[in-house]
Amino acid sequence: MEKALVYFSDLRTVAFGDGLPTKLKKLIKAAGLGQIDMAGRFVAIKMHFGEMGNISYLRPNYARAVVDVVKELQGNPFLTDCNTMYPGSRKNALEHLECAWQNGFTPLTVGCPILIGDGLRGTDDVNVPVAGGEYVQEAKIGRAIMDADVFISLTHFKGHELTGFGGTIKNIGMGCGSRAGKTEQHSDGQAYIDPALCRGCRRCQRECANDGLDFDEASRKMSVNRQNCVGCGHCLGACSFDAISFENDAAIAQLNCRMAEYAKAVVHGRPSFHISLVIDVSPNCDCHGENDAPILPDLGMYASFDPLALDQACADACLRATPLPGSQLADNMARPGFTDQHDHFANSTPESEWRTCLEHAAKIGLGSRDYELITIA
Repeated sequence: MEKALVYFSDLRTVAFGDGLPTKLKKLIKAAGLGQIDMAGRFVAIKMHFGEMGNISYLRPNYARAVVDVVKELQGNPFLTDCNTMYPGSRKNALEHLECAWQNGFTPLTVGCPILIGDGLRGTDDVNVPVAGGEYVQEAKIGRAIMDADVFISLTHFKGHELTGFGGTIKNIGMGCGSRAGKTEQHSDGQAYIDPALCRGCRRCQRECANDGLDFDEASRKMSVNRQNCVGCGHCLGACSFDAISFENDAAIAQLNCRMAEYAKAVVHGRPSFHISLVIDVSPNCDCHGENDAPILPDLGMYASFDPLALDQACADACLRATPLPGSQLADNMARPGFTDQHDHFANSTPESEWRTCLEHAAKIGLGSRDYELITIA
C-alpha cells in the first residue's frame, strides 16, 4: 500500500505578510482540496464550536479560511456539529447555536450558514451502515451531515481525558453522532430516569421503539423497563428537562473502536477531506467549560485526504515535542515516583488511551498509519 500524503505548514508568519488564515488556505489547496468537484454541491464542514467558558477551540478565522476556499470551488458550505450527550450548553440546537454565536461563530464571521447536524433535540439522525464494522452495524449520524455531498473535517487537535487525544477521528466519529449515537459509543448500559426531574410529559416514550419505558399514571413519572430497554439513547434527546442519563461505562478500548467505526460510516462512499490544527493543545476536550494551560507548544497545521494518517502524523509530532512548563503534563512528570510512559498523552492523563483507536481504524480500512509528510512553506 502506498503511503498516505499528509501536508504540513508551520505557524510562522512575517511582518506585513500573510496571516495564518491565508497560510491555511495555501495549505489545503496544496493538499489537493481542489481535486474534489464541489460545484453546486452541499459541503459540510464539521468542527467544534467550543463549550461556554472554554477558549482553546479553533478561532472562527480558520473556519472562514476553509469556507472561502470551498466557495472558490463553487461549493455551498455550511459549518456543522451535533448536539452533546451530556447536559450542558450544547445539548439542543437552540443552546448550541447560542453557544456558537457567543464564541464568535456567526454567518457573518464565517461566511456561511451554521447548521446543527442532528436537529433541534438531537434526535434527527439517520442509520448509516458501517462497512466492516465489528462493534457497530449501523451508526446514528446527524441527518444534515449525511445529506451533504462533500464532507470536510476541521479539527482542533488536543488532549482528551478518555481517548488520549481528540483528533480527526474523534471529531468525525463522536462529533457526527447524534445524541443517541454518542450514547451508543460511550455506554453499554441502560437509561436512568431521575424522578425528581421527570415532568411526566411522555415525550421520551414516544421516541422509544422497544417498549423500554413505563409511565405510572398515579405518580405521573416515567421509569425504565429493564427487560425491554436496549440502551439505544433515543429517549435522551427527547427529554427537555435533563431527567434521563446514561452511565459512561464503555471501556476505553471499546469506545475507541466504536468511534473509529462511526468515523468510517461518515466518510465512506463520498468525497472527504481533513484538516487538523495542533495549537492550544489543552489536556482535555473542548467540551469542557475550562481548558487549562496547553501541555505542548503550538506545532502547526496539517491536511490530508486520509483521516487516520492525519491523526498519526499529529500524534507523532506531539510525542516529539517538549512539554510546556506549568502544565498538567509538566506537573505530573515532576511528581515524586513518576513513571514515564514515553507518551505525552498518557503522562498527562494516565487513565486515557489512544492507540486502540488508530489500530482499529487501520483494521477496518478507514485509512493508513503509514504516511509521507510534505511541508508547505
